[in-house]
Amino acid sequence: MSTAILPFSGTYDIDRTHSSVHFAVTHIVSTFRASFDDVGGRLVGDDDGTTLEAHTRAESLSIVDPPEFREHVVRGDDFFHADAHPELSFRSTDIELRDDGSATVIGTLTIRGITRPVNAEGSYRPPTVDPFGTVRAALALHATVDRRDWDLSWQLPLPDGGDAVGWNVELTAELEFVEVVLR
Repeated sequence: MSTAILPFSGTYDIDRTHSSVHFAVTHIVSTFRASFDDVGGRLVGDDDGTTLEAHTRAESLSIVDPPEFREHVVRGDDFFHADAHPELSFRSTDIELRDDGSATVIGTLTIRGITRPVNAEGSYRPPTVDPFGTVRAALALHATVDRRDWDLSWQLPLPDGGDAVGWNVELTAELEFVEVVLR
């Protein structure tokens, strides 16, 4: 049986170069995958526990071609509506890190200005000094959400039944953190 522990002490910023947020959703007969390239945020560990705040910009969505499709998904009211809601964000309300390396992160996810609860499962890597003397740590998390909870309800029926795009979306966050050194 694993137990809750407090491996993080101090403040850690997300390493934007080594972090990513991905989503996957069924598209007719396959899985469509995309990512957000601009991920930021902070992990703080103190006597009260550990907290995580993370954000990304809708504009950083990895869809590039065709340009009309990107424009529809990023800026269109059917999807991310980036002009009105440029940022997606997550804020933890509870983090449980266990001695076996597993993690549960409970919090709220805001998309399109709509905030809903999300429970994520995954793993963590405790603080470790890299070859250059920088202290790094990591969280790898995944969750499944229903996109309709954030008013992402675009849909077309398939001629033989079913939907063009799945309602359930798999979210994956691979977050590497760098300790903030106060000077």
